[in-house]
Amino acid sequence: MTADRAITIFLRLYIGVVFCFVFAPIVASFVFSFNSDRFPTVPLGHFTLHWYETIYNDPDVWDALQVSVLTALAVSVVSTFIGFCTAYTDFRYKFFGKNAYLALALLPPTIPLVIMGLAMLAWLSRIGMSGQIYSIMIAHVVMCTPFAMAIIRLRLAQMDPSLEAAAWNLGASEWRAMRSVIVPFALPAIISAMCLTAAVSFDEFAVAWFVSGLNKSIPVVILEVLQGQVDPQINAIGTFVFLTSMTLVVIAQVLLMTRSKKEQPA
Repeated sequence: MTADRAITIFLRLYIGVVFCFVFAPIVASFVFSFNSDRFPTVPLGHFTLHWYETIYNDPDVWDALQVSVLTALAVSVVSTFIGFCTAYTDFRYKFFGKNAYLALALLPPTIPLVIMGLAMLAWLSRIGMSGQIYSIMIAHVVMCTPFAMAIIRLRLAQMDPSLEAAAWNLGASEWRAMRSVIVPFALPAIISAMCLTAAVSFDEFAVAWFVSGLNKSIPVVILEVLQGQVDPQINAIGTFVFLTSMTLVVIAQVLLMTRSKKEQPA
């Protein structure tokens, strides 16, 4: 066996071990969500949908789902719009302090979530906006906008800057060039950014726990159930949240990869 082949085999095994380490708890949660026994023990009991029926009939879960869905939809639209504006500003213009502008735009993901939650709670409480559903929306927009900006900026980096100038030379106004050139080119990244930010918002717990008040999201409900006792409902809710988030992330990734392959020269 050659050294290169040995290294290749080792790297594949390493990646396989990492994937198993990451996804094993998720798979276990999925399996136990269909287990009739209350405690996650082996051997398993018989197959059941009881825990899914329990959360389906729980009004608190439906209220939390409504909060999470509305928040994710609003956050995906607003954060993607702001992210697009920020990315286009970086793509098109050169100005004094641009590096500081970009550093501030990309700062929120580097802040620990607990610190972010406390800061958002203090600020929203000071202006009388804490404890509402739009409190979660505002906090999540601050968190998610940098992700949208990064995705869209990577897409705009693949664009020939002269295309927009050509549209101007042909008589298009700046807004017409934006609608006809920039937005269509960046559309796959825009949709991907919306999916990704919706997934991040739908999953986020720490900041939502600080600012949500009585408007609990799905992750906050999971924590409350977990604090009381070991409850298999957590596995059922967690499976639903994971599948929802992964679906959004996969859609975002497929859109970007498909578009990139189509644009590669033959």
